[in-house]
Amino acid sequence: MTRKDARWVPFLILVIMSLVIGAAIQAGAETLKGKLALTVTKNETIPVNDVEGHVLGLQVQEGVSFFENGEIAKMRNHNVYDFIPGKGGQAINYNIWTFEDGSTVINRTQRTMVQDEKGNVSAKVVSEFVKGTGRFEGIKGTGSSTGKVFPPSQGEAGRQVMEFTWTYTLPSK
Repeated sequence: MTRKDARWVPFLILVIMSLVIGAAIQAGAETLKGKLALTVTKNETIPVNDVEGHVLGLQVQEGVSFFENGEIAKMRNHNVYDFIPGKGGQAINYNIWTFEDGSTVINRTQRTMVQDEKGNVSAKVVSEFVKGTGRFEGIKGTGSSTGKVFPPSQGEAGRQVMEFTWTYTLPSK
């Protein structure tokens, strides 16, 4: 091996060690999937006045989530969003999940919304856990979800359904 080739050896060892350690950490992570249905319970907007319908908003959504392990949790979502009709928008959310035993999970999400030519809005979300209580004390990890935002019916502010996956770890007891 030439001296030039030998310089790559420490780098390759570091890469291999990172992969092995990363796989070991992920091996201890739990995955939980579920579905979520939300209804907008509060919606405040202000117009941006650059293009018709462009708004900044503050919204509260409430609903219920059904986990594939049989658990059910209430969910309350607080979000700030920027939306342009015909294009879509983005939002930052804080979600509070309350389980039947009183344990809670709080995660922060970033949501991207896309509106197609028919007016249908789809959402993609990435999240990170902020806090947990009860059996979720010390939760760490991430989540992702996709879903559909339904146009509001007469007298309502909106609804959406999401499918989500959590990948998380809890401290050992």
